[in-house]
Amino acid sequence: MKMYNVSSSPHVKTKTTTQTIMRDVIIAMVPAAAYGIYNAADLFGVKYGIRAAMLLVLTIASCMLSEYVFEKITKRETTLSDLSAVVTGMILALNLPCTFPFWKAVLGGAFAIVIVKQLFGGLGQNFMNPALGARCFLSLSFAADMTAFFPRNLTDAVSSATPLTALKNSGEMITPVSNLLLGNYAGTIGETSVIALLIGAIYLVVRKVIDLRIPLTYLLVFCICILLFNGSTDVSFLAAHLFGGGLIFGAFFMATDYATSPITKRGRYLFGICLGLLTALFRTFGANAEGVSFAIIFCNLLVPLIEKYTIPRAFGVARGGK
Repeated sequence: MKMYNVSSSPHVKTKTTTQTIMRDVIIAMVPAAAYGIYNAADLFGVKYGIRAAMLLVLTIASCMLSEYVFEKITKRETTLSDLSAVVTGMILALNLPCTFPFWKAVLGGAFAIVIVKQLFGGLGQNFMNPALGARCFLSLSFAADMTAFFPRNLTDAVSSATPLTALKNSGEMITPVSNLLLGNYAGTIGETSVIALLIGAIYLVVRKVIDLRIPLTYLLVFCICILLFNGSTDVSFLAAHLFGGGLIFGAFFMATDYATSPITKRGRYLFGICLGLLTALFRTFGANAEGVSFAIIFCNLLVPLIEKYTIPRAFGVARGGK
């Protein structure tokens, strides 16, 4: 006899699945990944373009293999088909410089899947973004490699400074804003071209994969705070912080992660405010010129608290009622 499971209303039918969402995120990151590979080859030679592509392949392979092996060992159902491991591998690779050692990238992929994701129950139960958790792990473990945006044979200290590093150390812009928009400077593989990132972000918005509440609040609060903290009204200074580094990538592709961001509307605004404030604090007063990854991870930890105090009241229930 065939049995049916019937649940109470409302009944919502949708063709959206985890796989289709992850597929859309992968498609959205393709422009940034393609430009990152091209940019590495253009700046440093074909060898480094190939290295960038290899890092992308290796981190994806590491994440997929780690997920498959862990689930086999723990006798869990294999979830490779949902493509979440592919997304984690891509995000991690796009957060690495093209000079990063291959074996350390593979280690980062394994850390993202096993330590940050699977040990806490798998997709949807991780308390922080797995790719960013791995990025911070690699930054703390291999700081020199994570900031080696230029080949070791390039010894000119001035030419080898990234826009954000130069701005933090000397307060001066070393590249025009047009280069920041186009991506004609050295940085991590996926962060350089704002135009490529925005193409992907628009695709995610059109496909209704992400909600603009978090990224727009994040960017607005960041702009206000970075100007206040630095006592500046210089538009070029603001543009350098807004378009240089991983802010755009973080705002649209990492802060909007379903599992580690609030589901309530008010919570998303509060989450964006916290992100903007912390990123501006880290960039202004911290030792590192970036700060996006650490800000997002810290705010990931605040999500349960944010959701607790932003749950909408049920219709007809008085304030303070049960």
